[in-house]
Amino acid sequence: MFAIEDLLPRKLFFTMEEKVEKLINEYKEFAKENGMSLNPNSVLVESLVKRLLENEEKHKERYCPCRFITGDAEKDKDKICPCKWHQEEIAQAGHCHCSLFVK
Repeated sequence: MFAIEDLLPRKLFFTMEEKVEKLINEYKEFAKENGMSLNPNSVLVESLVKRLLENEEKHKERYCPCRFITGDAEKDKDKICPCKWHQEEIAQAGHCHCSLFVK
């Protein structure tokens, strides 16, 4: 038997707040699975996530907001969050370059 919710169309548009909350939850799960955490400063995390979403809207990828984007997709692919360098940075400094992820 189906629930009525199964027959209704899925929500197609989300508010910025909903997008931010969803992405924060995704990154929390990623961090947990990889032995790290999100920065405990929720204001910083929300600001960084908003900038990631702005980059996704502008550039079609969630580029790290703290790294320079060249516009060359091949050169910039390593800057997609979590970036290529985040694990090494966390190991060395206790946090990634933008401080979204911490030990």
